[in-house]
Amino acid sequence: MNKTKWVGPALAALLTSHTAHAELPGMRGTQHFGFTVPDRQVAVDFFVDVMGCEAFFTIGPFGPFGNDWMTENLDVHAEATIPAAHLVRCGNGTNLEIFEYTAPDQRTEQPRNSDIGGHHIAFYVDDMDEAVAYLESQGLDVLGEPKTFTEGPMSGLTWVYFMAPWGMQLELVSSPHGMGYEAKTGSRLWDPRH
Repeated sequence: MNKTKWVGPALAALLTSHTAHAELPGMRGTQHFGFTVPDRQVAVDFFVDVMGCEAFFTIGPFGPFGNDWMTENLDVHAEATIPAAHLVRCGNGTNLEIFEYTAPDQRTEQPRNSDIGGHHIAFYVDDMDEAVAYLESQGLDVLGEPKTFTEGPMSGLTWVYFMAPWGMQLELVSSPHGMGYEAKTGSRLWDPRH
């Protein structure tokens, strides 16, 4: 089965069936993505030294608190702590808030994309082949070969997944000539090139 074919109709249905009916007052867009890593300094070093992101500042520590503050405010174990969180930015994209937690009930396995709560971060690149060669030269695990959508709303988009050193799923994408959906609407998905 061509995996690019089933994604196209699904995205097309979303694009045509979901229009804004309500709006969060004053909402302007995404300010950051937060995620937890096993070693915050390894993650920050990777995003800065390998991906070329810029580190801004560190906050924390937070906890331990002698009450249910962590549960009430962050929905984690009352004895959880945050030794630190780092804020970085990668190119013309949103901020990344990189957490390291400790908690008595902490799960240490990375979620897969198929797991509830599974996630990945995609980075736009101008030249997919050059970017993949660079990742491989850094010893990173690139999953398969880049694939290009040839039909549907995502036609023209090339993508490939790769793994961060601690097992987090990341992705490269590139669509130098735009994507298919652009021919059917004047609305545009956010694009880091603009």
